[in-house]
Amino acid sequence: MASLQSQGTSTRPEVSTGPSGRAVAQPMDPCLLQGLQQHLTMERQASAFYLANAIWFGERELRGFSQFFHDECKSEASHAAGFADYLVARGQSVQLEEISAPRQQWDSVEDVMAASFLLEADVTASLQQLYSQAERVADTRTSVFLDPIVEGQIESEHQFAHLLGRVRFAGGQAAALLIIDGELAAGQRNPNYLGERFNNG
Repeated sequence: MASLQSQGTSTRPEVSTGPSGRAVAQPMDPCLLQGLQQHLTMERQASAFYLANAIWFGERELRGFSQFFHDECKSEASHAAGFADYLVARGQSVQLEEISAPRQQWDSVEDVMAASFLLEADVTASLQQLYSQAERVADTRTSVFLDPIVEGQIESEHQFAHLLGRVRFAGGQAAALLIIDGELAAGQRNPNYLGERFNNG
C-alpha cells in the first residue's frame, strides 16, 4: 500500500507553533494572553493570602476557620494550575511572575473575612474582564474555558459574603465565633439556598 507521502506532494504540511514549539491551532491575541498570565498570578497570590489566613486562625486555635482557608489555599493553587494548563494547550509559554508576601497581621476575624471577600470580588472582576476580551477578539476557545470558572467564582464570592455576614452578626463575641468555627470544621460553609428547598418540595 502506498504511503500518504507517495500519493501526493512530498511537502510537509505547515503547522503554526508557539514559543515552546507546540502546535497552535489558533493564534492568541497578545492583550488576551497578557490578561490570562496576569490572572494566573492573581490566583497564585490569592493562594498565598489564604495560606497566611489559615496560619493566622491556626495560631488562635480556630481550627474550623483555619481548615476553611487551607482548603481555599489549595483551591486557588488548583485554579492557577488550570490557567497554566490552558496556556500550554494553546501553545503558549507560561510566565510565573513574582508574588508579594501576603498580609499576616489582623485586628479581628471580621477584618480577615472582609479582606477575603474583597479579594474574591477582585478575582470575579478579573475573570469578567478576560471574558469580555475573549469575546472582543472572537476567541471562542477562551470563552468556553472561562464559562465554568466564572460560574464557580460567582458561587465562591457568594460563599464569602455569607461567611462575612455571619461573622459580622457574631459581633466579635467569642462564643458566637466558636459556633461558626465549629460549623466550618464540620464542612458547613455554604449559604442557605431557598431554590433548592422549593425544588425538593
